Amino acid sequence: MLLAIDVGNTQIVVGLFADKDGVGTGDLVHHWRVATHPQYTADEFALQLTQLLALDGLQLSSVTGTVVACVVPPVQAALRQMTGRRLAVPTVIVEPGVRTGMPVLVDNPKEVGADRIADAVAAFERYGGPTIVVDFGTATNFEVISAKGEYLGGVLFPGVELSLNALTAKAALLPRVDMVLPRSVLGKNTVESLQAGLIFGFGALVDGLCAQLKSEIGPATVVATGGLAPLVLSVSKVVDYHEPWLTLYGLRTIYQRNRGDG
Repeated sequence: MLLAIDVGNTQIVVGLFADKDGVGTGDLVHHWRVATHPQYTADEFALQLTQLLALDGLQLSSVTGTVVACVVPPVQAALRQMTGRRLAVPTVIVEPGVRTGMPVLVDNPKEVGADRIADAVAAFERYGGPTIVVDFGTATNFEVISAKGEYLGGVLFPGVELSLNALTAKAALLPRVDMVLPRSVLGKNTVESLQAGLIFGFGALVDGLCAQLKSEIGPATVVATGGLAPLVLSVSKVVDYHEPWLTLYGLRTIYQRNRGDG
């Protein structure tokens, strides 16, 4: 099985793809989501991974290949040690020099996060182009892919939860609220007003930015992913597809392009 690990600033998403015609060429059969702990050592990650696999009756020996995308440097170093010492299987770390099959047409391609490239690779493979990926995580990332499968650039905006945390930290009288859809965009109390601002506000942000991006690149398919995407999907008018595991699929493709499987 191919172990795909997507490390974000807030959460780590782990997936297992079954082996079919090659390593990880089958279905996504297991997935887990855990909090990111930048201070974890290689051994602590190995212990956590062992426990996650055990939840579904699996062992480390089930893993036949590994692919990692990480935007937290201390975690990437620990995962590199962990995969080398505990797994001893072919491993691809998505970083400069790794073949993605997608030209990155920005001023400095090395600045683009590995997760953003993985999203773009998966979106083009599954939906073609032009495509706009909206990834709802710690940041709200917009990735733009051309009809030829080129990464054209994107837009970065603070994420839903990050925005809420910043606001409640700086405004003493505003409470921390559950991120659920309120009765109406017109809030009748402080809690509903905050919920409306977060969810309807980010829905309007997505619709507005996608409209502006389409004015530059022409008609495009809009794909949403990320842990917080369901919050906004119900109020956005432009999202064509929701693929919660898009990054994992992109990592699988990048692994295959580097290891020759599939």
